[in-house]
Amino acid sequence: MQHIPLHTQRGSSLIEILVALLVMSFGLLGMAALQARAIKGNQSSMQKTQAVIMSYYILDAMRVDQAQAKALAYNTGELDDDDLIGPICSAGAVAGTSLAANNLKAWITAVKAEIGNPDDTTTCGAVLCDAAGDCRVQVRWDDSRAGGLGVQMVDTNTRL
Repeated sequence: MQHIPLHTQRGSSLIEILVALLVMSFGLLGMAALQARAIKGNQSSMQKTQAVIMSYYILDAMRVDQAQAKALAYNTGELDDDDLIGPICSAGAVAGTSLAANNLKAWITAVKAEIGNPDDTTTCGAVLCDAAGDCRVQVRWDDSRAGGLGVQMVDTNTRL
């Protein structure tokens, strides 16, 4: 004859369930934090890609208007210790109604729309060409909103 114990445990106790829920909640919080970091990194990467696209935008406009680009009509500043000074940070900073001026206005407006915002004073662009057609374009923006290190810059050099 077999003896059957009277007190057998069936199922899980409430404490075991609470511990399992606690472990699972920490795991889910970790996954959410990882996802948030990935989104910030993705935003920063997208801004850098947009800055490169915006550099090509003005360079393509200058290739169409090479005579004015080589006549220095697109220049926004000068070179100082291998750094461009005199960037434009708003369309209002560009004077004139020539094709070069209109291209620069459209370019900085597009830069602010894609990377910064219209009221942003940290998103700027600079162009410097010489008479031979060697051009340098810089786009600067504040990457701290996307969790970056602050001011970022894309510097593009080309010959028209």
